[in-house]
Amino acid sequence: MSIPSAVKSTPIAGRQQLADYLAAGEKPREAWRIGTEHEKFGFRTDDLRPPTFEGDRGIKLLLETLAARYSWDVAREGENPVALSRDKASITLEPAGQLELSGAPLETVHQTCCEVNQHLEEVRSIADGMGLGFLGMGFQPKWRRDEMPWMPKGRYKIMREYMPKVGSLGLDMMTRTCTVQVNLDFSSEADMVKKFRTSLALQPIATALFADSPFTEGRPNGYLSYRSQIWTDTDPDRTGMLDFVFADGFGYERYVDYILDVPMYFSYQDGRYIDLAGQDFKRFLAGELPTLPGVHATMKDFADHLTTAFPEVRLKQYLEMRGADGGPWNRLCALPAFWVGLLYDQQALDAAWDLVKDFSREERHALRDGVPKHALKLPFRGGTVRDLAEEALKIAGHGLRRRARLNKNGADESIFLEPMIEIVQANQTPAERKLELFHGAWNGSVDPVFREFAY
Repeated sequence: MSIPSAVKSTPIAGRQQLADYLAAGEKPREAWRIGTEHEKFGFRTDDLRPPTFEGDRGIKLLLETLAARYSWDVAREGENPVALSRDKASITLEPAGQLELSGAPLETVHQTCCEVNQHLEEVRSIADGMGLGFLGMGFQPKWRRDEMPWMPKGRYKIMREYMPKVGSLGLDMMTRTCTVQVNLDFSSEADMVKKFRTSLALQPIATALFADSPFTEGRPNGYLSYRSQIWTDTDPDRTGMLDFVFADGFGYERYVDYILDVPMYFSYQDGRYIDLAGQDFKRFLAGELPTLPGVHATMKDFADHLTTAFPEVRLKQYLEMRGADGGPWNRLCALPAFWVGLLYDQQALDAAWDLVKDFSREERHALRDGVPKHALKLPFRGGTVRDLAEEALKIAGHGLRRRARLNKNGADESIFLEPMIEIVQANQTPAERKLELFHGAWNGSVDPVFREFAY
């Protein structure tokens, strides 16, 4: 969500104001919404290369044509279109031109699925004529990092220069990964805490279910979710499982303390990004940044800074579930169904918390660290992650059925869990299915993935 213009320039008087900003996201149950975001890789259908920004088959022309044909408003940096908006939804660009839909806040998963469908149809109607296709996977299966283009966005230039200083895979995260995530509401601080703890503990289960990034540069990379593995060597200051969320006394103020300790990337001043990479936001609050002497952080700066932390679950004025690889259309609908089923029905939330509340810190980390390689087959407490996934899907299904949000055919939202249920029953992740094809029908080539799994 965007913060109101009246708030943007508000100076920050103290820590409580920042906690109050997070608390302002609280909504009564009837106002809870579902915001789904997904990223996808563009490719040229003749040579499978990612499209550049410029040119007659470029991302710039795609955005401008989308805006003109389907009534999207264009946001620009300088002359360049970098984002589109329409009816509380937006289309944005990831660093290498991965196209992201940030969906509107909607009431049901049925609506989310319709929104995704419409978006993919709009994109396809233009991309087809440009000789472009789009693929949903967690990691770019074919091209090297140095073969990926860069989009002309100021914040990405700053991040591109800073990333190699703090981890070896940050540039891969920026240019070669895609995810699907869902943003969900809370009613109170206690509700936020319970949802945060439950979803953080279960995030590795989502990673396992959605694992779909087994290839790097045309070969198997030894992982099922390499996208998830990449986050372990991106930037330890702003990633991970946030152990403090499970500590007594966790709430808005403790999250503010965490965010204030995250090093800065930038401040957006007078229409341009000021490089503040690695600097201390607390000094910015005091007006003591050497790059911006005497300039004090505003609420807009804080809202921007919140977007530069990348933990497995992120708190803004809502909670973001960030653990899943990108994938095909039906999994873009399955992810919100999974989390809505677990978190938006009180009985389901209680059951989901019961499932994970006695996990030790070591167990949570073992799940997070082991799932990228082993996914559903990772051993856990005498069973495997598959057992946890099966139980979580059962709880989610019951939650969705109790929500009883029906489509015009009288079906509730639990229909969208079907792809996940099939994955658990087969004990085969999307990544393992692709590896089977790679070693079989595809004869050791990843090229068929662009034909067989494109949107």
